[in-house]
Amino acid sequence: MEDLSIKYVNLERSENLESHRTNGFGSTKSLVVRRGAPFKISAQLDGRPFNPKTDNLRIKVMLGHLYAVIPVTFSKSSSSSNWKAYIDPEGWNPLEPSIYISSPVSASVGCYRFQLCVFTQDGKKSYADGKFILLCNPWCSEDAVYIPFEDQREEYIQSDSGLLFMGTAMNLVSRPWSFDQYEPGVLEACLNLLQVSPQHKHNRRMDYLNRNNPVYLSRIVSAMINSEDDCGVLKGNWTDDFKQGVSPTMWTGSGDILRKWAQSGNSPVKYGQCWVFAAVMCTVMRVLGIPCRVVTNFNSAHDTNGNLVIEEYYSSTGQKLNHSKDSIWNFHVWVECWMTRQDVESGMDGWQVLDPTPQERSGGVYCCGPAPVKAIKNKRVDLLYDIPFVYASVNADIHTIILGQGQVLSFSKDTDRVGSLICTKAIGFPRLQNITGDYKHVKSPTSTLSSRRSASSANSTLSRAGSSQRVFVFLTLDKSPVAGEPVSFTVKIVNKQNVGKRLKVHLNAQAKEYNRNPTDTFWEDHGVIQLAPMEVKVLHLQIPPAKYQDVVESKLINLAVVLEDMASRETVLASEEFNLASPQLIIQVSRENSIVAYKEQIALVSFINPYSHPVSGVLTVAGAGLLQRKLQFRMPPLSPGGRVDQPVPFIPIFTPTGVKMLQASLSLTNMNVTISGFKMVSVKND
Repeated sequence: MEDLSIKYVNLERSENLESHRTNGFGSTKSLVVRRGAPFKISAQLDGRPFNPKTDNLRIKVMLGHLYAVIPVTFSKSSSSSNWKAYIDPEGWNPLEPSIYISSPVSASVGCYRFQLCVFTQDGKKSYADGKFILLCNPWCSEDAVYIPFEDQREEYIQSDSGLLFMGTAMNLVSRPWSFDQYEPGVLEACLNLLQVSPQHKHNRRMDYLNRNNPVYLSRIVSAMINSEDDCGVLKGNWTDDFKQGVSPTMWTGSGDILRKWAQSGNSPVKYGQCWVFAAVMCTVMRVLGIPCRVVTNFNSAHDTNGNLVIEEYYSSTGQKLNHSKDSIWNFHVWVECWMTRQDVESGMDGWQVLDPTPQERSGGVYCCGPAPVKAIKNKRVDLLYDIPFVYASVNADIHTIILGQGQVLSFSKDTDRVGSLICTKAIGFPRLQNITGDYKHVKSPTSTLSSRRSASSANSTLSRAGSSQRVFVFLTLDKSPVAGEPVSFTVKIVNKQNVGKRLKVHLNAQAKEYNRNPTDTFWEDHGVIQLAPMEVKVLHLQIPPAKYQDVVESKLINLAVVLEDMASRETVLASEEFNLASPQLIIQVSRENSIVAYKEQIALVSFINPYSHPVSGVLTVAGAGLLQRKLQFRMPPLSPGGRVDQPVPFIPIFTPTGVKMLQASLSLTNMNVTISGFKMVSVKND
């Protein structure tokens, strides 16, 4: 009888990538499949046909030093908790049998090796080797990351672009971001992140075993995105000095960051801030097969002492003082991942908060979560993980104290400002979805913030009030402030008593970073007004661009008004923190309803100079699945009101969702301002 041997194994890449919804990873050399679902390999045999009565096939599957030996049967029936390999008995070819390998629904994520072995009756053996990458499977109802609707899976797993929301709750900035999970080298970098983690280095066997659990995976990734405790991906920097790296505002996607980290031998990439940390984590989680979305919490409290109170101090002339370790971040960005939570009580499945920005240690390491959103809403601070910290971020009270000559002149409490808006990108559309009600019990559907969702329009007004027993003061921005234009605002003062008053009025404006207390005052005004009994007086004021453009750049402004009753010495304050909206780049694509994969298209990127002085800069255009690399164009000096149009050729490829993002950013060299724009492009498969 002739010898029977295995000539080679065909991994049937095209068929498997399609059936496992991993065809976006087609550029990688490895076969990428999802757990809990069978994938097909074909064995090319040599010598003679396979005889199931005298021969048998076995597959050894290996992850590190862990392994399972699986006999190949002719039965499809299988348990979802065990490895299984079978030949479909209908129409099989004994010279080239097709073998289906099915992993357990709780198999560990990682890069596997396998060995196909044929044994003959006389004891002879023949081997062939192969590799595959196994990911979580949100399409499988038994997987811990199963998410039930196809549009959710498209958005939270397959979509390789999105929006990050920044600025302030009243004046949102939508920042385009390319998650880049299908770009060359990104999948490999994400898997390498698990391999270089401290947990893997400490105990490889336990790490491989624990990788079946999305709770474990998410905590590893949360810690590895920052570099505080390990060779993590990003180094944080909240100063104004980025000379040793790249300013966080300059990143447009995760791919450049992850590739740079991998190519440097896992040296931290400089630099990141909260939205960069969160966006890169979103990429890693989507690559691993865990549904993930980026979430912004506006007016996010950083409560360092756990008392659910944030103290803010002001001088008697309206200057905000740096007297507390606690702080309010105008916005803070984290991620949510979807998973079941078998490690806590029932009812906590679904979205879980994870925060890779290094703020507080969890289990001795800079990571945060997964904290069930349902537990945060119901103040279940007794459950895992880090719920008290996240709860304070969205629910802390603010105590505002005015100090004068070392004494407390005034005290007030605000229970609504923290967590005033929590949002993420809407499914399938480039707009905001308000998810505040998932985190806290909102007063009504038309609560203060919900009714102000149109705040990004030019006609919106932003208003804050202060009150004492004798005086009301209202501070209102007349419209959403725009860079290059005066900041117009109104101060309305109400005398609540039947006696006249003489009041000192102090106005103060300071520049600030989104996560810190303000710097020195850059504009102030002081005066005295007389109020008749029960009189209402309205002051119309402006901060001219010349006062703020040198200090604010892309920062925010803290504006405060303090009234002092000259007779009673009673003080009252109203304040507002706001950002200056930047102009937008306009992107137009010719024949945008008939864009076909692999055929060249033209986009036109346009910019109109809204400033009162000439500007110049560098235009950068990027788009995963549209451009193979970033394109840069130098923009010559552009006069006020002048327009520039830059044509950009691109050739789209087709990936799972068919929707790509073309994004452009213009860095103005003489202003330290970056202006951005994006265009969603729908690509049809020819």
